[in-house]
Amino acid sequence: MVRLLFLSFVLGILLCPTAWADSVRVAVAANFTQVAEQLAPLFKAETGHDVGYSFGASGQLYTQISQGAPFDVFLAADDERPSRAVAEGFGVEGTVFTYAIGALALYSTTLDLSDGAAVLASGDFDKVAIADPQTAPYGRAALEVIGKLGLIDAVTSKLVTGENITQTLQFIESGNAELGFVAASQVVGKSSVWLVPPQDYQPIRQDGVLLEQGRTNPAAMAYLDFLQGKTALQVIEAAGYVTAQ
Repeated sequence: MVRLLFLSFVLGILLCPTAWADSVRVAVAANFTQVAEQLAPLFKAETGHDVGYSFGASGQLYTQISQGAPFDVFLAADDERPSRAVAEGFGVEGTVFTYAIGALALYSTTLDLSDGAAVLASGDFDKVAIADPQTAPYGRAALEVIGKLGLIDAVTSKLVTGENITQTLQFIESGNAELGFVAASQVVGKSSVWLVPPQDYQPIRQDGVLLEQGRTNPAAMAYLDFLQGKTALQVIEAAGYVTAQ
């Protein structure tokens, strides 16, 4: 009887992946919030593992990582900080990869942005929102675009800076700014969106990396594999990103 119970227990473990389920903590760039939340239940269904997220500007998240925050994986909005994490001993060498390539969009709830460049040049608005260019790559890209259009002097006094790209979107949708630069993935399906020509800013390659905290965590390694698999790639592309696969 004891042996039968033991065999039943072992069989149960083999047949039920959640019996060995672990959890992974992921630091995620704010622009990827909606997609990450979509992916969580799919990851759970595919692997049996749980995932917990902390969202924020890439620079702020990196500061937390450098100060010992217990993250297993870092999904940045740029390709600089994950490589830096490896160089500075916070990331695992050989695990950096591009999980998405972002697009920049100008968005408004009140203005016609059929020609976003013309609207910006007209100056017929009080406030334009961007994410903090010091910590958010989408904010840095927004400044590139404004500069390329020759509007730095005209627009600078009208800038409203969000702590991250999520707060920037909130500024626009709350009416605190008539328009603003956000991630295209945040405004999929919305009206009055101008997709900024990609040649007007440096490509926003969003890289991920396994952190030292997650080196021995099976769920962390499973999450990285999952992000590069067919299920995740379809969700990421449907959200308006380009993938490197």
